Amino acid sequence: MTSTDGGAFRRMLRRLTSDVDELDADDLEAGAQKSGAQRASDCACGQEVTMLGRLRSVEFRPRDADASLEAELFDGTDGVTLIWLGRRRIPGIEPGRTMRVRGRLALRDGRKVLYNPFYEICPATTS
Repeated sequence: MTSTDGGAFRRMLRRLTSDVDELDADDLEAGAQKSGAQRASDCACGQEVTMLGRLRSVEFRPRDADASLEAELFDGTDGVTLIWLGRRRIPGIEPGRTMRVRGRLALRDGRKVLYNPFYEICPATTS
């Protein structure tokens, strides 16, 4: 058996024995890397970033007059909170949707945040 056969066997064994969430994170990370997007775990506050990931959650935050729509984007390495100020709903922004976002990264309560990011809704990918 050659070393590549052993590597293929190891990858197959890993896919059969790993947690589904872990495998999904690996697939998201590979897709983001292939598209040229930055890894969320490597990005720092104040940096202009482009990320590709899947929305885990979307919720409307009514705080008196400061309403906002918040979503969590996960790229396989880390989560980033997307916040659209003054919006109650954006068509197509829903959990499970794959998106490419661009903006300047900030920190809020120790979490990475993009305020009013530019976004592109991407077609669902199949592995």
